[in-house]
Amino acid sequence: MTTLATNQAAPENMKKDVMVISLVGLAHGISHFFHMILAPLFPWIKDAFSLSFAELGLLMTVFFVISGIGQALSGFIVDKVGARAVLFFGISCLGVAALVLSMSQNYSMLLMGSMLAGVGNSVFHPSDYTLLNKKVSSQRLGYAFSVHGITGNLGWAAAPVFLVTIAGLTTWRTALFCAAFLPFAVLAVLVFYRDLLHTEVIQHKSATHAAKAAEGSMDFMRIPAVWMCFGFFFMIAMALGGIQSFSSASLRQMYDMSLGSATTAYTFYMLASAGGMLWGGFLAARTTNHDRTITLAFSFAGIFSLILASGVVNAGIAILLMGAIGFGSGVAGPSRDLMIRAAAPKNATGRVYGIVYSGLDSGLAVAPLIFGAIMDAHHPSWVFICVGFFQVLAILTAVNVGSRTRALAA
Repeated sequence: MTTLATNQAAPENMKKDVMVISLVGLAHGISHFFHMILAPLFPWIKDAFSLSFAELGLLMTVFFVISGIGQALSGFIVDKVGARAVLFFGISCLGVAALVLSMSQNYSMLLMGSMLAGVGNSVFHPSDYTLLNKKVSSQRLGYAFSVHGITGNLGWAAAPVFLVTIAGLTTWRTALFCAAFLPFAVLAVLVFYRDLLHTEVIQHKSATHAAKAAEGSMDFMRIPAVWMCFGFFFMIAMALGGIQSFSSASLRQMYDMSLGSATTAYTFYMLASAGGMLWGGFLAARTTNHDRTITLAFSFAGIFSLILASGVVNAGIAILLMGAIGFGSGVAGPSRDLMIRAAAPKNATGRVYGIVYSGLDSGLAVAPLIFGAIMDAHHPSWVFICVGFFQVLAILTAVNVGSRTRALAA
């Protein structure tokens, strides 16, 4: 009888896991879409408001500064009130932000829209990873993290195609207005399946218990590996921020590409990165030495970045190199997430992912300012040199985290 019950439960558990992974992945995809809500439209916005590259970069910086601060705080809120409500709030903010951006009449309104989008974006990683860790079977977590990363990259890849196509046919304002409907559509799907996203929240029954819990809630911040993970995410975000914000402009100047070809190169980067994450998910599920996978993946990505920076290839090969950089970066994704899980203490999932992933937002906040200044100084090749440099620094932090985690487990 026990064997029969187990056999009947297995397909049901798998179905539930697949549904949760799909719903969380859908939400993650829309959050990454909104990372790119402005960058593909920079050529139109730059002309419409007579902005410099540095001013365009500041729009991205504001988005990620707000997101980084909010992400660190939202991790605590997720642990207190549950991931589902926080996730619904964030998705709603993204839709409203796109409407504000589409109606912007000056630079201040663009900044306001970026800030609101940053608030919405801040909730996703603490909410997503709490849901995956609590609702998905442990044997499928590697694949769950892989799908999570893939959907994020697909969101990044879809944004330029969606926005540039609509802006080219109509206006940049229409493109943003159309983008506003996407989060609300995703929210409707999540609300329909809301029961699958419910997580239990531990309630402390006395003031004494609550005080002890509050004191213990900060203990994870004393773990060196957590801050090394923060540093790791900061470095990979610096590299990613350069590619997201100014790779298209750099490629156009270095290789005399059209806007369409440069957008294709970026889209190819993101699609290849999604493919890399798919393979990386299988690698991550078969090893515990995640820092070694990250080292190999980023080493290859860094080498290809330097080749692209050299300018010795033609435009067609440059597009292929963008894909190679994306694939190497993608392979590291699932190993990255499992490395953090190994470093995180129990019952602090939301807080740890909130703090660690605020490193991602911090890097994405700083990167546009640095890379925007590089472009204003007319050094497009430096974009890819810096990308490779930050990937090397990410390797060093990953090795440090892996060494510390193995030492504690021994």
